[in-house]
Amino acid sequence: MPHTPAPSPDQIAQATTTLAQVKDYLRTNPPAADLLPLLAPLLDEDTGVPILLGNILRSAARLIEGQALLPWPVEVRRIIARLRAAAPEVTDCYDLHQDIHRLGALPFDSPLPSASCQ
Repeated sequence: MPHTPAPSPDQIAQATTTLAQVKDYLRTNPPAADLLPLLAPLLDEDTGVPILLGNILRSAARLIEGQALLPWPVEVRRIIARLRAAAPEVTDCYDLHQDIHRLGALPFDSPLPSASCQ
């Protein structure tokens, strides 16, 4: 398997900053027509955030398990267990991908002006 370079902490920070921007934008009550193109790549069944995060959590558990010195303290066993338990819960969100496709076929009203805009 070819070596994949590790992303830098700055690259990870940029990715989380972008996700925070999406969150902030959605709180402004945009039209659904603007929402769906943002959600589609985030919730893609193959490359979306839930699948990636689930795989990251599984890989982290595997690495900790393989590299932590034996015998593992209770703390290490708990961390591994929590990472493994969280991975399928996050990954199960991949069904949202189909919901985004269903939403795209539904009619929406224009958003109501928010109280702060009146």
